[in-house]
Amino acid sequence: MSTSRRRFFRQSTRRGIAALALGHVSPSLVEAIVPPVEADLLPEPARRIKPDSVVRSLPENMVWGYFGADVPPVSRIKDGDIVEIQTVNPSGVSRTDPEAFYKTHNLPLDDHAREVIAIMKNVKPEPSGIRGHMLTGPIYIDNAQPGDYIEIRILDLTLPADFGVNSVWPGGGGIPDLVKDRETFVYRYDAKRRTGTFMEGVEIPLRPFMGVMALSPPPETGRVSSIPPGFFGGNLDIKHLTKHTTLHLPVSVPGGLFTTGDGHAAQGNGEVSGVAIETAVNLTAQFIVHKNSGLKQCRAETPTHFIAVGLDKDLNKAMKQALAEAVQFIQTELGFTFNQALSIASTGVDFEVSQVVDQVLGVHAMIPKAIFPKKKFGYW
Repeated sequence: MSTSRRRFFRQSTRRGIAALALGHVSPSLVEAIVPPVEADLLPEPARRIKPDSVVRSLPENMVWGYFGADVPPVSRIKDGDIVEIQTVNPSGVSRTDPEAFYKTHNLPLDDHAREVIAIMKNVKPEPSGIRGHMLTGPIYIDNAQPGDYIEIRILDLTLPADFGVNSVWPGGGGIPDLVKDRETFVYRYDAKRRTGTFMEGVEIPLRPFMGVMALSPPPETGRVSSIPPGFFGGNLDIKHLTKHTTLHLPVSVPGGLFTTGDGHAAQGNGEVSGVAIETAVNLTAQFIVHKNSGLKQCRAETPTHFIAVGLDKDLNKAMKQALAEAVQFIQTELGFTFNQALSIASTGVDFEVSQVVDQVLGVHAMIPKAIFPKKKFGYW
């Protein structure tokens, strides 16, 4: 195994123990679902995690729609800390009359609804007109400097509300010219079946993940919308980033400045209506700084796969970038020649369209660990 490979996935005994510590997190109706293909590979069953700190979804901890090096952090954590980050997803909720959404859809004005209403009334959009998602953060990670990368271990994902929202609208989604009428669908969750439905005869398995997980872009870019993803992460909408997976993001500013939101209860590859089942999700994650990594593009890992990412406004170019990233990973991190890596990518790697609706389009390469039977891959 190469030195870079060991560095990329080196483990800390102290952090590993912390990641598996028993504890209590905020109550939720539905726990995240571990995909069956991955569940049997986990070293221990899913457990409640005790975070070192909690960032609540209060108006003062939210930023509406943008990232930037000048955005002041709402929390500061240590390298290796476990943090619970609470988020909301006000999809369908009007800023001018937020209560109307709950009344129209016969949803209770409970604590979660009141939290969303307070955020919509008190959090201001970016003054220059940048628009995007309602996000929690940013969080400053001590010891993180430009040139490093941050390993984000997704330890838990919980749903604090019992519903989510999907919409279709003229001009939106993957076939914008064909949509004639706007319509909103409220998906109610079945906690026992772990499904969501908006009508009888339709049951969507719940697999929560964060649509947006980002570090700040470089200072010279100024503030940018959270809608298009970038090398620093953002609105990746990769549905595989569920509980017990890992995201690697390159650091562009001191402290990294991690921001998250746009929770999804479920999404198909492509996110073709323009949105997924948009919902509040509470993320519990561990943040580990890797020094002088040289990582230039976000990557991810699950118990069963490595994930390389391609991003571009042109889907063909996004595909080429995902392929180039996958080949480079197989070549440099796993120890093959370029031609061997390209052959492996062609015969054993699946390329999936993450989303086609976020201005910058996404393709991700699913590189199975099982196709390398003589290599040993430690995980957490």
